[in-house]
Amino acid sequence: MSEDISPLLRAKAYDQPSVFQPANLLRESRRQRNRPDVAVPTVCLLDPDGDIVRHLAATGRSAEHPGWACYHTTLWTFDLAGTEVGVIGCAVGAAFAVLIAEQLAVSGCELLISVTSSGSITRVAEPPFFVVIDKALRDEGTSHHYLSPRTWSPAPAHLLGRLDGLSGLAQPVVTGATWTTDAPYRETAEAIAHAESLGIVGVEMEAAALYAFATTQQFDLICVAHVTNTMATSGDDFEKGEADGALDALELVAAVIERLRGDQGRP
Repeated sequence: MSEDISPLLRAKAYDQPSVFQPANLLRESRRQRNRPDVAVPTVCLLDPDGDIVRHLAATGRSAEHPGWACYHTTLWTFDLAGTEVGVIGCAVGAAFAVLIAEQLAVSGCELLISVTSSGSITRVAEPPFFVVIDKALRDEGTSHHYLSPRTWSPAPAHLLGRLDGLSGLAQPVVTGATWTTDAPYRETAEAIAHAESLGIVGVEMEAAALYAFATTQQFDLICVAHVTNTMATSGDDFEKGEADGALDALELVAAVIERLRGDQGRP
């Protein structure tokens, strides 16, 4: 193999399990921290910006989960329209988001929703608005450890079809593709033009990797991008809405849960 080939494309045995398993890590962390083996809520939420977690804390709506033994994060639980939801804040970037997703999946989570901030690429609405991500461009490293090289990382099709036509919410909701990057300050004019040529709606940092994990593990996961900015190329950017967008994000999450879990009863 040529020395010019990236290490990301070398020695990847996609059909082999990892030696390092998340369940084993959590077992040892529970032992060290003397924490009980308590399942997490069946529905969990990733909040990369931390706005939802901060809002829940400020309004007294959340409680720390007693059994979550991750070395890096705290899992909070709260009630959302009758559903107990677990939420982790500030899991920014593909590698960190997947680290958390792996641990949640072996801890009792059955549906994971990620709501991340996104910069606008192809203007389909005036920010802020939400994008239910149907596929993500794999311009990051983590997904290449889960899926063989290909351009896109797709959402679970059986979930995506049930989210068509979300409407009547405070902010508009569209379905579309995003560009997942590991380097937010390397969004060059050429890279942006390429993404726009592919019809990509926004740029974010987690979806391609989360969807790759979901594909290989057959795990229920949906990524949503909250398009809030034009990458600070104009004034009055990054305006998310009331409570830094937490209220509108929670409204959308409740609607997603109702569509995906409503026919199964409350988790």
